[in-house]
Amino acid sequence: MSKVLVPLAEGFEEIEAVSVVDILRRGGIEVVTAALSTQNVKGAHGITITADTLLKNVKESDFDMIALPGGNEGHKNLAKNRELLNMLKAHERAGKTLAAICAAPYVLKAAGVLRGEYTCYTSMENVIGREGYVADKAVVSNSKNVITSRGPATAVSFALCILEKLEGKNKAAAIERSLV
Repeated sequence: MSKVLVPLAEGFEEIEAVSVVDILRRGGIEVVTAALSTQNVKGAHGITITADTLLKNVKESDFDMIALPGGNEGHKNLAKNRELLNMLKAHERAGKTLAAICAAPYVLKAAGVLRGEYTCYTSMENVIGREGYVADKAVVSNSKNVITSRGPATAVSFALCILEKLEGKNKAAAIERSLV
């Protein structure tokens, strides 16, 4: 069974985090949410989620993928966390997949692991850097084992792309059909 880490920081975009967790769990993937400091994490729109654990209690090597939700303050808080940045670097060195939605590709850039094509929330490309930016796709899965997506409206597509990467097209298609 595949295993995915979803780090949660104060100000995370709720729909992006919950869509990923929900769809991946429907697809039979073990998902662990890990908070940066306290297990109760308040999202960008005032919704508090209790994380499964704290980031300091997990080992990067236990996971097949790390998926980052965005959020205006959430991505900034993720990017300031040295432990997470080191995990992202180790994950890339191991050839494992990283995923980031909305403003969270900025975190991948901060860790030095964003290479090739990517997409993000409109205008964040000016902060992240325009090299490799793809404006006309909801989800970009590049050859460097990085999946990125535009924002809250693309959260389900993003989660299904992650599911397909980990469990194949048939599983992702079956879960997509069950959502209608």
